[in-house]
Amino acid sequence: MLRVRRLGQVTYAEAFDLQHALARRADDDYLLVLEHPHVYTMGAHADLAHVLDDPASVGATLHRTDRGGDVTYHGPGQLVVYPIVTLEDDPGAGPLHVGRIEQVVIDALGDLGVKASRQAGYPGVWIGAGGPGARKIAAIGVRTLRVQDGRRRAIHGVALNVEPNLEMFGHIVPCGIADYSVTSLRAEGVDVAMDDVVEAVTARAVSAWGAGGVDRQDVRVGGVRRSSTQRGPSGSLERPALRRLREAGTDPDGGVSLRARKPEWLRVPVRMGEGFLSLGQTIHDLGLVTVCEEAGCPNIFECWADGTATFMVNGSRCTRACGFCLVDTRHPMPLDPEEPERVAEAVERMRLAYAVVTCVARDDLPDGGAAAMAETIRAIRRRSPRTAVEVLISDYRGDAASLQLVLDARPDVLDHNVETVARLQRAVRPSAGYARSLTVLGRAADAGLVVKSGLMVGLGESEDEVVSTLADMASVGVSIATIGQYLRPSSAHLPVARWWSPAELDSLAAAGRALGLAHVEASPLTRSSYHAKQAAAAAGSSAPLGEVLGPGVPVPVPQRVGSPPRVG
Repeated sequence: MLRVRRLGQVTYAEAFDLQHALARRADDDYLLVLEHPHVYTMGAHADLAHVLDDPASVGATLHRTDRGGDVTYHGPGQLVVYPIVTLEDDPGAGPLHVGRIEQVVIDALGDLGVKASRQAGYPGVWIGAGGPGARKIAAIGVRTLRVQDGRRRAIHGVALNVEPNLEMFGHIVPCGIADYSVTSLRAEGVDVAMDDVVEAVTARAVSAWGAGGVDRQDVRVGGVRRSSTQRGPSGSLERPALRRLREAGTDPDGGVSLRARKPEWLRVPVRMGEGFLSLGQTIHDLGLVTVCEEAGCPNIFECWADGTATFMVNGSRCTRACGFCLVDTRHPMPLDPEEPERVAEAVERMRLAYAVVTCVARDDLPDGGAAAMAETIRAIRRRSPRTAVEVLISDYRGDAASLQLVLDARPDVLDHNVETVARLQRAVRPSAGYARSLTVLGRAADAGLVVKSGLMVGLGESEDEVVSTLADMASVGVSIATIGQYLRPSSAHLPVARWWSPAELDSLAAAGRALGLAHVEASPLTRSSYHAKQAAAAAGSSAPLGEVLGPGVPVPVPQRVGSPPRVG
């Protein structure tokens, strides 16, 4: 199977780690189709002297990478294609792979009416090859590596210049070649849209690598608009979230009415027994925040009665405004340095065998709140060393160093939610990214952690799209997946496209397990931390998941005089 993923704009560092994660773990081949922000990359044996100017002076970054070739430039307007494929176990497979990539591009350009060919002695794709005016239109660099199951896998690929800023090549010696110039389709007088180039290259790539079947999913980017609202089909002003949903191919007017009666399987009985009230008192005494309350979780009565709560750290105000979420999005308050210790005290008082900690996104902080999350993990471990800790984290804007702070704290389970299928990402969570989330999950798996992710259904996705997303999760190292029905918090949030039945969710769980996920928790009311301890045990976590004293059994502590303020 060839899984084609058009991902939009992805930073080079994230694409690099994502390729390695897929190469190591994916059973299937992948074709990543994307663009990069301004970046110069140097092959494993590149000459630094070929970087003529400081990349930062022209708004770019510089990365040393493990591919072949010298230094090159990537940026907006350039189509980058990374085939992550299994090669023959033969020393000559690498050069043959380079030749196949070249032919894919040559044939695709021919389909667009552009004559291109190879230049003797120089890898890549050229216009006017063999003549004094030969110019390079596509650069190629690959690496082959041996993965744990013995396969030989290829990563990296080709960068085709559609309409990038060619002046950016003037700050380097492109590919270490000073004798020939670089060109683009636009510079050659070919007026063709990026989408058309993507389709031409993808079609030829599918012919080259897709004999075993093809699964394609695209992140729908949509058009760039200056105004925050525009007219919908009825002529009325339309909120940006609904506009993005429409651009992604889902009709926001064709779903379930906010007044519609929910199916029987979505009705939650209110149960406020002794366990519920006791846990709530502990949380509020310590001035803590739970996602159970802030996000209006339907399982709050069941979980609190069982002595399980998901603590939310870094305040209660999120810097992002996702279209599905009820969490407060007002300007965030400063971090409370005592919060990690109070969470740890609550875990100790409740004698929890399994603690779940989540957080709001804090894009206002240099590390996105990662250090505070890491300190919360360490605080719990100091007070309750036998307690297993699961964390549900943000993407930290893709910053590997921030994520590493959490990875170094070694939670027993690391959860980061993809939330929805590739097509609906921009509509559902416009400040996040599909490739970014997969990269976070892959980096956590590379760190040796048990990795978990979650999806909502009911936003307009198809069953095939959900299964493809589960395949991507498994391919980067996810062990545990959660799937639950989206419930619209208010009229200001994204509408429900439809209700998924329990039987349909059971089918998705079975599909996820068939794809290699160790455990899939799927039901109408499943949320990220629902049955978290049981899921970790089913996935084979080595954490101490047995009972400490039994959930919800409080430890007597001296009565406080007053309590710390609620953060945020």
